[in-house]
Order: sequence, then structure tokens, then C-alpha cells
Amino acid sequence: MKIFYNKVFLSHNTAEQVAEGPYRIRDFSGHFPDTDFNGEEYIKLIHDLDYQNYIRESCIAGGYLAEVAVTRESYEAACLAVGCSIVASEQSGFAVVRPPGHHAKRNRADGFCLFNNLAIASMKHVQEGKKVFILDIDGHHGDGTQSIFYESDRVFFCSIHQEYAYPWTGHTYETGEKKGKGFTLNFPLPPGSGDKELLDSVDKAIEKAMKFKPDMVGVSAGFDGYEKDRLLNLNYTLNGYRECGFRLGKAFSNVFAVLEGGYHNDIKECVDSLREGIMKGWENTSSSDPQ
Repeated sequence: MKIFYNKVFLSHNTAEQVAEGPYRIRDFSGHFPDTDFNGEEYIKLIHDLDYQNYIRESCIAGGYLAEVAVTRESYEAACLAVGCSIVASEQSGFAVVRPPGHHAKRNRADGFCLFNNLAIASMKHVQEGKKVFILDIDGHHGDGTQSIFYESDRVFFCSIHQEYAYPWTGHTYETGEKKGKGFTLNFPLPPGSGDKELLDSVDKAIEKAMKFKPDMVGVSAGFDGYEKDRLLNLNYTLNGYRECGFRLGKAFSNVFAVLEGGYHNDIKECVDSLREGIMKGWENTSSSDPQ
């Protein structure tokens, strides 16, 4: 499971702060070649042109957007984040990107997110006739991704997150609307939940997703549920992420992942654990076809 990364991601929101900052992915620098695929032309798959122009102009002007400092480099980083996510989706890889994306709605930047990287990559495949299962394991609910696909029967979206935390959505009764009714599934977990609660939810999500029969699986891989995270109160471990990956890899042969949140110094260890699990799962299945 190849890593897709670009050093430009370190030039976005450079202030060292507890929340989103370059410290999150600095350990990847120098270890992976830059993926230079700019995904700007694909942003329109999800976001309106007026919104895209607003993000670009805001970055040029500088200041704060979605609670982070933006500059000209931020727009380039955001476009490269989309590009890395698309490449990862096409090669069953892991896009280690900044800014993250799962809080970004069609016309609103929020929660450190400018463009919804994974949603854009997923929509590309939906338009090619594929069905996508999105599993969001970030400790915060993926409200942006949910809202984008809430009326779609081509994307099955599932989020496992801490309840009563930002963005205060992701309740069990949120199950989709119109054609999308029944294609959204939420697992809000109480503070203090750990690997058992995570993996029980993953098992239930996989069971539902296998009935959906997706052509591919996209993981919104946020690591703020990690026991050392400074923003949330979940207690997932590296072993928990590894086992989560294993169960996904064993169930599905076509899995990609995109980095979301995680506010601690062990992002690389978390990424490596999830990747190792997925690849081990692939090794333990005899099927080579997408499930």
C-alpha cells in the first residue's frame, strides 16, 4: 500500500499549534517522493466553481479560513491533496495529505478542511459507474462527506466517532434521504471508548457494506481517536488501528485511504499500523477481485 505525499503540505498553516499544523506529517518528509499530481480540475466534481474561486482568492489574500491560517501555498497544497487522494484511490494507496477534507461541505470550508479530498476521489469513481464504501474512522464525525452523499445510493457512508463532540452531528438516526435512505450509518461512541468499541463498530460496518457490494473502499483515516490525541477522549491504540486495517483488507481487496485528523506526534506510527493491517488482510484472503 504505497504512500502518496508532497512536501508542499508542510507549507500550509505553518503556525505550530495544538490543532492542525505541519508537525502532524513532518515524519514523512524525506522518506517518500513527491506526488505532483495537481487535482484542481477534479474539484468541480464536488464543489461549485464559485466556492473553488472563493477558496483560491481567500488563500491569495491570506488570513484565516476554517480555523487555520491560509496563504498562497495553502491553495497549492489543497489542490495537491485532492490529486494525491485521486492517485491513491486508483492504486489502492494511502494519501498522506494536508489540509484534511472530511468536514468540507459542497460550499463551506470547516474544521480545518478546504476541499473534501476523499469525496472528490470517490465521486470520480462513482461517475465511472462504481459503487464506493466510505469508512470514516476519524474521531470527529465526517459531516461534510455525509452531507455530500446523503441522497446517493452509489456511496455507502459510515462514520465511527466520539459522540457529543465537534461537529455535533452523526447521530444514529441520520441514515440518508431519498435514494440515499439507508446508505448512511453512524456509530457515535462515548468518550473513553477504545479498541473494542472501534472494532465492534468496524465489524458491523463491514457486514453492512458487504451487502452493498462496493467496487472499492475509501477510508477517511483520521487518527484523533488515538490514545495520545490532544483534542478528543478516545483510547484507540496502534494495535487497534492495525486490526481495523486487517479486517478491512480481509473483507475487501480494493481499499485506499486518505489522512484526515489526528493531533499528536504519532501520525506516522498510526498510518503505518493501519497500512500494515490492510496489507496483512490482503495476504490472508484468496480473492483477488473487488468485493
